[in-house]
Amino acid sequence: MSDVILKKLADVLESRKGDSPDKSYVASLYNKGLDTILKKIGEEASETIIAAKEGDPDKIIYETADLWFHTLVMLAQQGLGPEDVLKELERRFGTSGIEEKASR
Repeated sequence: MSDVILKKLADVLESRKGDSPDKSYVASLYNKGLDTILKKIGEEASETIIAAKEGDPDKIIYETADLWFHTLVMLAQQGLGPEDVLKELERRFGTSGIEEKASR
């Protein structure tokens, strides 16, 4: 189910590339460029960290959703999608983190 939601969201994000920045938040991010998108990811990452430190599960979920959303915007802006990340995670599955880092 979760990969279906990611695909649906990726499709919406892709469709927003042609929208007016005045009518779509995502289109406005695309219009402002990569630096703005990356700044939003940084902001959302910080808010996720703060939520986790506070220990409120609802805030953690909310902020993580924002972080994932803006990360998906960045992927779409770069011509990538969640399936690319999922493939990489699948490739790593069954490999210890220590082994994976050593292979870089």
